[in-house]
Amino acid sequence: MNFPDNLKYTKEHEWIRMDGDVAYIGITDFAQSELGELVYVEVDTVGETIAKDEIFGTVEAVKTTSDLFMPVSGEILEFNSKLDEADGDNPGLINEDPYGEGWIVKIRLTNPEELDGLMDAVAYAASVG
Repeated sequence: MNFPDNLKYTKEHEWIRMDGDVAYIGITDFAQSELGELVYVEVDTVGETIAKDEIFGTVEAVKTTSDLFMPVSGEILEFNSKLDEADGDNPGLINEDPYGEGWIVKIRLTNPEELDGLMDAVAYAASVG
């Protein structure tokens, strides 16, 4: 499994990558491998401010649907158009490149101090065994 050092991780298997004053959020390599082939991603929260640990969307695999949880509080600025059925419609990007082209949302943090409560790559790797 791949857990990049430049990301922070949650116990719900989301990752967050800071890029200036915005951040990208997706699901981990571990999560996508456990879910299997992803067939649909739904995010109806663009423009909303979502609190840490609240649900901001769902991912649907062939056999299951899983909620997506905010790793930190923030405003959802953008849903990755390559995943959106109205645009690129390629949820498989999450399976192929979970930390790159498979990002799910871009946010603006409302409480950057919440990053301190997230796991680094070593702690996350230990948590998933």
